[in-house]
Amino acid sequence: MEGVLWYVLASSRGGPSRVRIVRSIDDRPRNANQLAEALDLDYTTVRHHLDVLMDNNVLRRSGDEYGAVYLFTDQVRDHWDTVEVVLDAVDGEDADA
Repeated sequence: MEGVLWYVLASSRGGPSRVRIVRSIDDRPRNANQLAEALDLDYTTVRHHLDVLMDNNVLRRSGDEYGAVYLFTDQVRDHWDTVEVVLDAVDGEDADA
């Protein structure tokens, strides 16, 4: 799981947007529309990143398709220390830019 987290959040092109999504969901579970509004991102962009995070077992969907709220998987919760290390590393990169 550690390698997956580093890849999807820090090493891939969409990592910074996925970090913002993870931080927003950590603040409170939200659906795709709420995330798009909160992060000022296009809805289809948010859906793409949510799909990537779900495909990599970072997030799961709770509820029906449109209003589904996104939550962290148990596997990610079990590795939350790694998530925080990755998020801090990405935030440090952003500060250096």
